Amino acid sequence: MYAIETKELTKKFGSLTAVDNISFQVKHGSIFAFLGPNGAGKSTTIKMLTTLLSPTSGMVTLNGFDVSKDSNEVRRNFGIVFQDPSLDDDLTAYENMELHAVLYKVPQNEIKERIEQLLNFVELWDRRDNLVKTFSGGMKRRLEIARGLLHHPKILFLDEPTIGLDPQTRNHIWSYLIKMNKEEGTTIFVTTHYMEEADKVADQIAIIDHGKIVAQGTSAELKEKTKTQSLEEAFIALTGHEIRHEEAAKGLHMRHWRSAARRGS
Repeated sequence: MYAIETKELTKKFGSLTAVDNISFQVKHGSIFAFLGPNGAGKSTTIKMLTTLLSPTSGMVTLNGFDVSKDSNEVRRNFGIVFQDPSLDDDLTAYENMELHAVLYKVPQNEIKERIEQLLNFVELWDRRDNLVKTFSGGMKRRLEIARGLLHHPKILFLDEPTIGLDPQTRNHIWSYLIKMNKEEGTTIFVTTHYMEEADKVADQIAIIDHGKIVAQGTSAELKEKTKTQSLEEAFIALTGHEIRHEEAAKGLHMRHWRSAARRGS
């Protein structure tokens, strides 16, 4: 059994096929990088994996639970750090953690110890009583990662976890994630536009473009396949050189989504 498995996974919004018949497996305790240009289908895939969207067809399981049939069990098995900030700036770091613990029904007698453990892990225990609005971008990211681990998830989804951060902060965050992956055996599913991150940390990589998986393998295998010297060069060789317009892709996606929603699709 895999930590994550998809078979012929498809998502359509009206006439738009955002994810087109993709299949991949993620091993337990691995770091899996899911790469693609803007508008390629990454976010739609993550939303299906995390029960936020229902597939049009195909199958997804997380730790053996069917995402469509066992959504409550699936949610207990993963944590997620969204690309966009999701903390409450008007609460303290501790209060953000405590709220998450209540929402995920962490046993009352474990909450304080688990919060202290994780805030120490990301070096924020000394700032636990400070309002999040006073935190830097890197501190907020570290807090979101700690919060995502609070309920002992077996899988952690990271959607562009280091976007907009300076290299020092990015390295700092990845040191926490790699340590957590090794010590707790947490499976990490990450999307990133920083190819050097994926090259350095990922055990396996899948590249999606125009809704289809165009390549899978280790970084070395992808470079060998494309006869290139770096993962960035391999990525461009597989997905092309044209500039992708993220906002245009998002707008098209949302128009199709609203149209499908109105029709009850």
